[in-house]
Amino acid sequence: MGWPHNESDWPGKLPAIQWVYAEIVRKLQPGELVRILVNSRAHQSAVRGILESCGVSLKRVQFYRFPTNRGWTRDFGPIFVKKASKSAPRFKNATTIAIVRFHFNAWAHYPDWQKDNKIPELAARALKMKLLPALANGRPFVLEGGSIDVNGRGTLLTTEECLLDKKVQVRNPGLRRSEVDAALKEHLGVTNVLWLGRGIAGDDTHGHVDDFCRFTGPRTIVLAEERNARDVNHRALEENRERLEAMRLEDGSRIDLVRLPMPAPLSFRGVRLPASYANFYISNAAVLVPTFNDPRDRQALGILAELFPDRPVVGIHAVDLVWGFGTLHCLTQQQPAS
Repeated sequence: MGWPHNESDWPGKLPAIQWVYAEIVRKLQPGELVRILVNSRAHQSAVRGILESCGVSLKRVQFYRFPTNRGWTRDFGPIFVKKASKSAPRFKNATTIAIVRFHFNAWAHYPDWQKDNKIPELAARALKMKLLPALANGRPFVLEGGSIDVNGRGTLLTTEECLLDKKVQVRNPGLRRSEVDAALKEHLGVTNVLWLGRGIAGDDTHGHVDDFCRFTGPRTIVLAEERNARDVNHRALEENRERLEAMRLEDGSRIDLVRLPMPAPLSFRGVRLPASYANFYISNAAVLVPTFNDPRDRQALGILAELFPDRPVVGIHAVDLVWGFGTLHCLTQQQPAS
Protein backbone atom coordinates (compact mmCIF):
# COMPACT_ATOMS: atom_id res chain seq x y z
CA MET A 1 0.00 0.00 0.00
CA GLY A 2 1.16 3.51 -0.78
CA TRP A 3 0.30 5.76 2.15
CA PRO A 4 -1.85 8.72 1.00
CA HIS A 5 -0.19 12.11 0.92
CA ASN A 6 -1.41 13.92 -2.20
CA GLU A 7 -3.99 16.49 -1.14
CA SER A 8 -5.33 16.75 -4.70
CA ASP A 9 -6.58 13.15 -4.55
CA TRP A 10 -8.91 13.90 -1.62
CA PRO A 11 -9.42 17.68 -1.51
CA GLY A 12 -10.38 18.62 2.04
CA LYS A 13 -10.50 15.00 3.22
CA LEU A 14 -6.90 13.80 3.39
CA PRO A 15 -6.64 13.73 7.23
CA ALA A 16 -9.74 11.53 7.47
CA ILE A 17 -8.49 9.24 4.70
CA GLN A 18 -5.38 8.33 6.67
CA TRP A 19 -7.53 6.87 9.45
CA VAL A 20 -9.42 4.78 6.91
CA TYR A 21 -6.09 3.44 5.67
CA ALA A 22 -5.11 2.57 9.23
CA GLU A 23 -8.32 0.59 9.67
CA ILE A 24 -7.60 -1.31 6.44
CA VAL A 25 -4.11 -2.20 7.71
CA ARG A 26 -5.61 -3.37 11.02
CA LYS A 27 -7.93 -5.74 9.17
CA LEU A 28 -5.22 -7.03 6.84
CA GLN A 29 -2.43 -7.81 9.28
CA PRO A 30 -3.95 -10.92 10.96
CA GLY A 31 -3.45 -12.78 7.67
CA GLU A 32 -0.57 -11.09 5.89
CA LEU A 33 2.39 -8.79 6.19
CA VAL A 34 1.52 -5.24 5.12
CA ARG A 35 4.20 -3.33 3.25
CA ILE A 36 3.65 0.43 3.18
CA LEU A 37 5.31 2.90 0.82
CA VAL A 38 6.25 6.22 2.43
CA ASN A 39 8.06 9.27 1.10
CA SER A 40 10.66 9.86 3.81
CA ARG A 41 11.78 9.13 7.37
CA ALA A 42 9.51 11.91 8.67
CA HIS A 43 6.56 10.55 6.68
CA GLN A 44 7.21 7.07 8.08
CA SER A 45 7.26 8.42 11.65
CA ALA A 46 3.90 10.15 11.15
CA VAL A 47 2.35 7.00 9.66
CA ARG A 48 3.63 4.88 12.55
CA GLY A 49 1.91 7.22 14.98
CA ILE A 50 -1.44 6.91 13.19
CA LEU A 51 -1.18 3.12 12.99
CA GLU A 52 -0.31 2.77 16.67
CA SER A 53 -3.25 5.00 17.61
CA CYS A 54 -5.53 2.57 15.73
CA GLY A 55 -4.18 -0.49 17.50
CA VAL A 56 -2.12 -1.78 14.59
CA SER A 57 0.73 -4.11 15.52
CA LEU A 58 3.83 -2.74 13.83
CA LYS A 59 5.37 -6.23 13.97
CA ARG A 60 3.19 -7.04 10.93
CA VAL A 61 4.11 -3.87 9.02
CA GLN A 62 7.15 -3.07 6.89
CA PHE A 63 7.96 0.37 5.53
CA TYR A 64 9.67 1.15 2.23
CA ARG A 65 10.85 4.70 1.63
CA PHE A 66 9.85 4.84 -2.02
CA PRO A 67 8.55 8.34 -2.92
CA THR A 68 5.27 8.29 -4.84
CA ASN A 69 3.07 10.79 -6.63
CA ARG A 70 -0.12 9.19 -5.31
CA GLY A 71 -1.27 6.22 -3.29
CA TRP A 72 -3.05 4.06 -5.89
CA THR A 73 -0.72 1.09 -5.60
CA ARG A 74 -2.94 -1.26 -7.59
CA ASP A 75 -2.15 0.67 -10.73
CA PHE A 76 1.53 1.57 -10.46
CA GLY A 77 2.75 -1.04 -7.98
CA PRO A 78 4.61 -4.25 -8.84
CA ILE A 79 2.55 -6.90 -10.63
CA PHE A 80 3.89 -10.30 -9.66
CA VAL A 81 3.93 -13.45 -11.77
CA LYS A 82 4.58 -16.96 -10.51
CA LYS A 83 6.52 -19.58 -12.41
CA ALA A 84 4.37 -22.57 -13.35
CA SER A 85 7.26 -24.84 -14.29
CA LYS A 86 11.01 -24.87 -14.76
CA SER A 87 10.49 -24.49 -18.49
CA ALA A 88 8.74 -21.09 -18.23
CA PRO A 89 10.82 -19.23 -20.87
CA ARG A 90 10.49 -15.68 -19.55
CA PHE A 91 11.82 -16.60 -16.12
CA LYS A 92 14.99 -18.39 -17.28
CA ASN A 93 17.15 -18.41 -14.14
CA ALA A 94 14.83 -16.30 -12.00
CA THR A 95 13.38 -17.41 -8.69
CA THR A 96 9.82 -18.74 -8.44
CA ILE A 97 8.26 -15.25 -8.36
CA ALA A 98 9.18 -12.24 -10.52
CA ILE A 99 7.85 -8.75 -11.21
CA VAL A 100 6.64 -7.72 -14.66
CA ARG A 101 7.90 -4.25 -15.50
CA PHE A 102 4.75 -2.64 -16.87
CA HIS A 103 4.88 1.13 -17.31
CA PHE A 104 2.58 3.71 -15.77
CA ASN A 105 1.52 7.11 -17.19
CA ALA A 106 -1.10 8.17 -14.59
CA TRP A 107 -3.98 6.72 -16.59
CA ALA A 108 -2.99 9.02 -19.49
CA HIS A 109 -4.79 11.67 -17.46
CA TYR A 110 -2.43 13.43 -15.02
CA PRO A 111 0.99 15.01 -15.68
CA ASP A 112 2.75 13.75 -12.52
CA TRP A 113 3.56 10.05 -12.64
CA GLN A 114 7.34 9.77 -12.80
CA LYS A 115 7.81 8.68 -9.17
CA ASP A 116 5.01 6.13 -9.37
CA ASN A 117 6.50 4.68 -12.55
CA LYS A 118 9.72 3.79 -10.68
CA ILE A 119 8.04 1.65 -8.03
CA PRO A 120 8.27 -1.75 -9.81
CA GLU A 121 12.04 -1.34 -10.19
CA LEU A 122 12.48 -0.25 -6.57
CA ALA A 123 10.33 -3.13 -5.36
CA ALA A 124 12.27 -5.69 -7.41
CA ARG A 125 15.54 -4.43 -5.98
CA ALA A 126 14.27 -4.43 -2.39
CA LEU A 127 12.67 -7.87 -2.68
CA LYS A 128 15.60 -9.32 -4.69
CA MET A 129 13.33 -10.40 -7.53
CA LYS A 130 13.91 -10.49 -11.25
CA LEU A 131 12.27 -7.72 -13.27
CA LEU A 132 10.73 -8.91 -16.54
CA PRO A 133 10.42 -6.11 -19.13
CA ALA A 134 6.96 -5.63 -20.66
CA LEU A 135 7.20 -4.49 -24.27
CA ALA A 136 4.85 -4.36 -27.24
CA ASN A 137 6.21 -3.64 -30.70
CA GLY A 138 9.50 -2.76 -29.06
CA ARG A 139 8.00 -0.05 -26.84
CA PRO A 140 7.23 -0.04 -23.09
CA PHE A 141 3.77 -1.49 -22.53
CA VAL A 142 1.54 0.62 -20.25
CA LEU A 143 -0.78 -1.33 -17.97
CA GLU A 144 -2.48 -0.60 -14.64
CA GLY A 145 -3.37 -3.36 -12.21
CA GLY A 146 -6.95 -2.10 -11.93
CA SER A 147 -7.51 -2.54 -15.66
CA ILE A 148 -7.31 -6.34 -15.40
CA ASP A 149 -8.60 -9.19 -13.24
CA VAL A 150 -7.60 -12.86 -13.49
CA ASN A 151 -8.87 -16.23 -12.31
CA GLY A 152 -5.45 -17.80 -11.81
CA ARG A 153 -6.16 -20.46 -14.44
CA GLY A 154 -5.46 -18.52 -17.63
CA THR A 155 -8.42 -16.17 -18.13
CA LEU A 156 -8.16 -12.38 -17.88
CA LEU A 157 -10.90 -9.73 -17.78
CA THR A 158 -10.42 -6.23 -19.17
CA THR A 159 -12.31 -3.51 -21.05
CA GLU A 160 -12.17 -1.96 -24.48
CA GLU A 161 -12.85 1.47 -23.02
CA CYS A 162 -9.62 1.37 -21.04
CA LEU A 163 -7.06 -0.53 -23.10
CA LEU A 164 -8.30 0.16 -26.63
CA ASP A 165 -9.32 3.82 -26.39
CA LYS A 166 -7.79 5.91 -29.17
CA LYS A 167 -9.04 9.41 -28.28
CA VAL A 168 -9.54 10.13 -24.57
CA GLN A 169 -7.00 8.38 -22.30
CA VAL A 170 -4.65 6.50 -24.58
CA ARG A 171 -2.27 4.09 -22.84
CA ASN A 172 -0.49 2.53 -25.80
CA PRO A 173 -0.87 4.68 -28.93
CA GLY A 174 -0.85 2.79 -32.20
CA LEU A 175 -1.41 -0.68 -30.75
CA ARG A 176 -4.24 -2.70 -32.27
CA ARG A 177 -6.52 -4.95 -30.24
CA SER A 178 -4.68 -8.05 -31.41
CA GLU A 179 -1.36 -6.57 -30.28
CA VAL A 180 -2.70 -5.61 -26.84
CA ASP A 181 -4.21 -9.08 -26.53
CA ALA A 182 -0.88 -10.68 -27.43
CA ALA A 183 1.04 -8.50 -24.96
CA LEU A 184 -1.30 -9.48 -22.10
CA LYS A 185 -0.84 -13.16 -22.92
CA GLU A 186 2.94 -12.91 -23.25
CA HIS A 187 3.63 -10.90 -20.11
CA LEU A 188 1.03 -12.39 -17.76
CA GLY A 189 0.97 -15.99 -18.96
CA VAL A 190 -2.77 -15.96 -19.66
CA THR A 191 -4.32 -17.81 -22.59
CA ASN A 192 -7.81 -16.31 -22.72
CA VAL A 193 -8.68 -12.59 -22.71
CA LEU A 194 -12.32 -11.59 -22.16
CA TRP A 195 -13.03 -8.11 -23.54
CA LEU A 196 -15.86 -6.18 -21.89
CA GLY A 197 -17.13 -2.81 -23.10
CA ARG A 198 -17.43 0.28 -20.91
CA GLY A 199 -16.86 0.81 -17.21
CA ILE A 200 -18.97 2.76 -14.71
CA ALA A 201 -19.65 6.48 -14.44
CA GLY A 202 -17.35 8.58 -12.28
CA ASP A 203 -14.28 6.43 -12.91
CA ASP A 204 -11.49 8.79 -13.95
CA THR A 205 -9.39 5.84 -15.15
CA HIS A 206 -11.75 5.52 -18.14
CA GLY A 207 -12.97 1.97 -17.77
CA HIS A 208 -11.12 -0.02 -15.09
CA VAL A 209 -12.67 -3.46 -14.78
CA ASP A 210 -12.09 -3.71 -11.00
CA ASP A 211 -14.84 -1.15 -10.40
CA PHE A 212 -17.60 -3.41 -11.72
CA CYS A 213 -16.53 -6.96 -12.63
CA ARG A 214 -14.34 -9.39 -10.66
CA PHE A 215 -13.44 -13.04 -10.36
CA THR A 216 -14.32 -14.63 -7.01
CA GLY A 217 -13.01 -18.05 -8.04
CA PRO A 218 -11.74 -19.95 -11.10
CA ARG A 219 -15.23 -20.17 -12.64
CA THR A 220 -17.23 -17.44 -10.90
CA ILE A 221 -17.51 -13.76 -11.79
CA VAL A 222 -19.47 -11.06 -9.98
CA LEU A 223 -20.83 -8.29 -12.16
CA ALA A 224 -22.27 -5.05 -10.81
CA GLU A 225 -25.92 -4.52 -11.65
CA GLU A 226 -27.79 -1.22 -11.85
CA ARG A 227 -31.53 -1.92 -11.90
CA ASN A 228 -32.57 1.68 -12.40
CA ALA A 229 -32.93 1.92 -16.18
CA ARG A 230 -32.58 5.71 -16.00
CA ASP A 231 -29.18 5.55 -14.34
CA VAL A 232 -26.20 6.11 -16.64
CA ASN A 233 -24.63 2.80 -15.54
CA HIS A 234 -27.61 0.62 -16.43
CA ARG A 235 -27.01 0.15 -20.15
CA ALA A 236 -23.23 -0.33 -19.95
CA LEU A 237 -23.53 -2.98 -17.24
CA GLU A 238 -26.31 -4.81 -19.09
CA GLU A 239 -24.23 -4.88 -22.26
CA ASN A 240 -21.34 -6.34 -20.28
CA ARG A 241 -23.69 -8.98 -18.83
CA GLU A 242 -24.75 -10.00 -22.34
CA ARG A 243 -21.11 -10.33 -23.37
CA LEU A 244 -20.20 -12.46 -20.36
CA GLU A 245 -23.13 -14.80 -20.89
CA ALA A 246 -21.77 -15.56 -24.38
CA MET A 247 -18.13 -15.89 -23.30
CA ARG A 248 -16.21 -18.98 -22.21
CA LEU A 249 -13.40 -19.64 -19.77
CA GLU A 250 -9.97 -20.98 -20.75
CA ASP A 251 -11.23 -24.57 -20.77
CA GLY A 252 -14.30 -23.76 -22.86
CA SER A 253 -16.74 -23.89 -19.94
CA ARG A 254 -19.43 -21.33 -19.19
CA ILE A 255 -18.98 -18.61 -16.58
CA ASP A 256 -20.92 -18.79 -13.31
CA LEU A 257 -22.19 -15.21 -13.32
CA VAL A 258 -23.42 -13.60 -10.09
CA ARG A 259 -25.03 -10.18 -9.98
CA LEU A 260 -23.80 -7.72 -7.38
CA PRO A 261 -25.96 -4.66 -6.66
CA MET A 262 -24.71 -1.14 -7.16
CA PRO A 263 -25.11 1.31 -4.28
CA ALA A 264 -27.29 4.35 -4.84
CA PRO A 265 -25.50 7.04 -6.89
CA LEU A 266 -22.96 8.89 -4.77
CA SER A 267 -21.74 12.40 -5.54
CA PHE A 268 -19.56 14.98 -3.82
CA ARG A 269 -19.57 18.66 -4.77
CA GLY A 270 -21.65 17.75 -7.79
CA VAL A 271 -19.18 15.11 -9.07
CA ARG A 272 -20.41 11.53 -9.66
CA LEU A 273 -18.17 9.04 -7.85
CA PRO A 274 -17.38 5.42 -8.86
CA ALA A 275 -18.96 3.84 -5.77
CA SER A 276 -19.10 0.06 -6.22
CA TYR A 277 -18.97 -3.06 -4.06
CA ALA A 278 -16.89 -4.79 -6.73
CA ASN A 279 -13.75 -2.96 -5.63
CA PHE A 280 -13.12 -5.46 -2.83
CA TYR A 281 -9.72 -6.83 -1.77
CA ILE A 282 -9.24 -10.56 -1.11
CA SER A 283 -6.79 -10.99 1.78
CA ASN A 284 -5.63 -14.15 3.50
CA ALA A 285 -7.72 -13.50 6.60
CA ALA A 286 -10.75 -11.65 5.19
CA VAL A 287 -12.39 -10.11 2.15
CA LEU A 288 -12.53 -6.34 2.62
CA VAL A 289 -15.49 -4.71 0.88
CA PRO A 290 -16.19 -0.98 0.47
CA THR A 291 -19.48 0.14 2.03
CA PHE A 292 -21.36 3.40 1.54
CA ASN A 293 -23.97 3.86 4.31
CA ASP A 294 -26.42 2.38 1.83
CA PRO A 295 -29.28 -0.13 2.39
CA ARG A 296 -27.65 -2.32 -0.28
CA ASP A 297 -24.46 -2.65 1.78
CA ARG A 298 -25.92 -5.61 3.65
CA GLN A 299 -27.10 -7.31 0.45
CA ALA A 300 -23.69 -6.97 -1.21
CA LEU A 301 -21.86 -8.27 1.87
CA GLY A 302 -24.23 -11.25 2.00
CA ILE A 303 -23.65 -12.16 -1.66
CA LEU A 304 -19.88 -12.00 -1.25
CA ALA A 305 -20.03 -13.96 2.02
CA GLU A 306 -21.64 -16.85 0.15
CA LEU A 307 -18.91 -16.72 -2.50
CA PHE A 308 -16.08 -16.65 0.07
CA PRO A 309 -17.18 -19.19 2.72
CA ASP A 310 -13.62 -19.77 3.96
CA ARG A 311 -13.03 -16.27 5.38
CA PRO A 312 -15.04 -13.41 6.86
CA VAL A 313 -16.34 -10.65 4.63
CA VAL A 314 -15.69 -7.29 6.30
CA GLY A 315 -17.15 -3.93 5.33
CA ILE A 316 -14.89 -0.86 5.28
CA HIS A 317 -16.54 2.57 5.32
CA ALA A 318 -15.62 4.11 1.94
CA VAL A 319 -17.83 7.20 1.55
CA ASP A 320 -14.79 9.43 2.10
CA LEU A 321 -12.38 7.07 0.36
CA VAL A 322 -14.28 7.05 -2.95
CA TRP A 323 -13.87 10.84 -3.21
CA GLY A 324 -10.42 9.90 -4.55
CA PHE A 325 -12.18 7.97 -7.40
CA GLY A 326 -11.21 4.57 -6.02
CA THR A 327 -11.43 2.36 -2.95
CA LEU A 328 -9.95 -0.84 -1.50
CA HIS A 329 -8.76 -2.81 -4.53
CA CYS A 330 -7.39 0.36 -6.13
CA LEU A 331 -5.09 1.17 -3.23
CA THR A 332 -3.67 -2.34 -2.61
CA GLN A 333 -1.48 -4.75 -4.56
CA GLN A 334 -1.07 -8.35 -3.42
CA GLN A 335 2.24 -10.20 -3.39
CA PRO A 336 2.20 -14.01 -3.65
CA ALA A 337 4.03 -16.02 -1.01
CA SER A 338 7.33 -17.51 -2.17
